[in-house]
Amino acid sequence: MAKEKSCGAVVYKSQKDGSVKYLLLHYEAGHWDFPKGNQEKNEKEEQTAAREIKEETGIEDIEILDGFREIINYFYKKGEETVYKEVVFFIVQSATESVKLSREHIGYAWMSYEHAQRKLTFNTSKDLLRKVNQFLYKRK
Repeated sequence: MAKEKSCGAVVYKSQKDGSVKYLLLHYEAGHWDFPKGNQEKNEKEEQTAAREIKEETGIEDIEILDGFREIINYFYKKGEETVYKEVVFFIVQSATESVKLSREHIGYAWMSYEHAQRKLTFNTSKDLLRKVNQFLYKRK
């Protein structure tokens, strides 16, 4: 069985009122999710996440928060082959609001936790966002 590893991040920005907005990307296939992509040879996980954020959103000023690393596993079909996918997610803070989308995406939105929970397509992503939100809440 083929294996793939991706890294990504839940990107957020703090608002003046202390609330948080999360960045969701609208993929060409129609689903809403977080920025992520395949890890390249000799790349550290954090480097992959940072590169993918830059490639998919144009955002470069990021701070990866210590103490959070969440793994999502799933299987998907690539032609006839079943692929085992592992995705490592970090939490990333950025002050940049403007997003320059890559060709992979057809839209984006900065959303509150509640709105993002409704918008996310996959249950694994909703679960991830819940963990991120709890992590950020505990830091305050």
